[in-house]
Amino acid sequence: MDDPEPLVETESISNFRLGSRYVLAMPDFECQTCGVGFELPQSVLDRFPGWTPRYCREHSPKKSAKSTARKPAKAAPRSRKTRSSGEENLTRAEVLEKYTDGPQSGVFTDGSSIPNPGPGGWGVVWVDDGEILAELHGKEANTTNNRMELTALIEAYRQLPEDAEFPVYTDSRLCVDTITKWAPGWERKGWKKKSGPIKNLELVQELLVLYRAHPRCPLEWIAAHSGNRWNEYADCLSTAWMRGVV
Repeated sequence: MDDPEPLVETESISNFRLGSRYVLAMPDFECQTCGVGFELPQSVLDRFPGWTPRYCREHSPKKSAKSTARKPAKAAPRSRKTRSSGEENLTRAEVLEKYTDGPQSGVFTDGSSIPNPGPGGWGVVWVDDGEILAELHGKEANTTNNRMELTALIEAYRQLPEDAEFPVYTDSRLCVDTITKWAPGWERKGWKKKSGPIKNLELVQELLVLYRAHPRCPLEWIAAHSGNRWNEYADCLSTAWMRGVV
């Protein structure tokens, strides 16, 4: 039986009806403002060869322009992965001195490429009641934001014994939804999805195996650059390659 056609698209996720169930399809793009995944019809992409969408409908520059015509000017949120010359690029010591809030136990991860795609890095810090148990970081010469986020999570789960009981944190909603919602469905269908190839498939497959091997280590989302001490610490590890000092 042929796969049925997709239902009406939303701003972030498309649903596909399979019998009496719905299977979520992974977004093809990630908004640089809010970090939420979204997809566009292939017919739209075909009209602009080489174009890579960077914003969801809610944060489209065109919508912002219309909004500012009706309302007083307001500073737009800045993507945490787009670093300006004035944005923080702190060392570990500076992070610990500046930030104190947020969860004090868990494994915190982060990854980015600057620009995207381009050179990038990842970082992991494992903390128990405010005490660092382990930390590690790495870099790649040519990568993407999503690959570094996934790599950080893979390295995090590798550090944990299978009987560990610690939450694993990431500030990428896309990574959380990929592993906890979409990947099991792709696996049942032979690692295929109707909208096209699964991006970073080898990393998704490896992370799913590790995630399942640690049933008491849930994968959880944490807000980026919101003063969470150990998320900021993981961020500084992921960007150590830019500074030449950790």
